[in-house]
Amino acid sequence: MDSIMMGSPKIAPQLEGRTAVPRLLVVALALGTLAAGCAGKSAQSDPPALAPIDVRERHPIVLRDAPRSLDVFVGRAGATLDSRQAEDVADFAQEYRKSGKGGLVAEVPSGARRERATHDTLNGIRAALTRGGVSPNALTVRSYPVQDPGLASPIRLSFASLQAALPHQCGQWPTDLGVSDFKFAASNESHWNFGCAAQATLAAQVADPIDLVRARDEGRPDIVKRMGAIAKIREGKDPSTQYRQQTPQINSTVGGGN
Repeated sequence: MDSIMMGSPKIAPQLEGRTAVPRLLVVALALGTLAAGCAGKSAQSDPPALAPIDVRERHPIVLRDAPRSLDVFVGRAGATLDSRQAEDVADFAQEYRKSGKGGLVAEVPSGARRERATHDTLNGIRAALTRGGVSPNALTVRSYPVQDPGLASPIRLSFASLQAALPHQCGQWPTDLGVSDFKFAASNESHWNFGCAAQATLAAQVADPIDLVRARDEGRPDIVKRMGAIAKIREGKDPSTQYRQQTPQINSTVGGGN
């Protein structure tokens, strides 16, 4: 009996060692599962919204190659371009030098029985292009048939350039703004056309569409203004610009009768 009691403590550590190994495996597997789940959750992106709420997402401004054109109306035979159209062509030439891609094309009407006047107008266009800094050799002349001789058939100048615009037209109403669409009415969201005109106007007002993609390099600072500001700081003065606005004198006396 004593021998059995003396040997029993030797068996207990072996049993504890055998049960400790599965426990460590279970804990390791559990930690691995949690780590894999956290990694998978971090790799997944947030679920997208059901509808774009931001105006810039609903009506994004995109850049595309689009043609720019100018219609020059044919004058009388033997005459040059008038001052208004000559100035327009010169400005169009400067715009072509600034943002033009490819060649400059002139589409000339054919079959209007005004070949002499059309030829003289085309020569005036070449002269105006030269004043605008564009060589006449850069102009490619093409013809198009006149559909109605009774209507004015201009010479159309065109070139391709990078322009900012919306990928769709404004004025679309895909959802009912009334109470028939209860889900849309209860969502308290703005209608689809909201902000479209503002984005289209902003795209049309941008002088250089590349400014919407990246910023320009910093220009040269005004050295004279900078040195003046440094001198004021050394003297303990405020270098900021002082704006003075004169307040009009308004007489508060109200005149009355006798």
